[in-house]
Amino acid sequence: MITCFIRYHIDPTKRSAFEEYARNWGQAIPRCGADLIGYFAPHEGSTTLAYGVYSIENLAAYEAYRARLATDPLGQLNYEFAQKEKFILREDRTFLKLTSAPHAEGGKQA
Repeated sequence: MITCFIRYHIDPTKRSAFEEYARNWGQAIPRCGADLIGYFAPHEGSTTLAYGVYSIENLAAYEAYRARLATDPLGQLNYEFAQKEKFILREDRTFLKLTSAPHAEGGKQA
């Protein structure tokens, strides 16, 4: 399993547009085959950094997922919405693999 972290630099005056974009991906991404962890908009601190995070089996599964997403009606509308509204100034993707598992139960260790 790999996890894709998408770091967005967004226009802080268009945060509500990014939030709509995130809600749309909340519907389309799981439907197209990835395990969406969530989209995160600025709350405190930076007003320009936002994130999207999802997991997928491997890079081959990622390529198939991206193809499905590109033909998904809501996915297409969301791509067009982002292009039209120009709230995303930059987007970077990084794929990471969890290496800390298994985690301790209860969060505290004696």
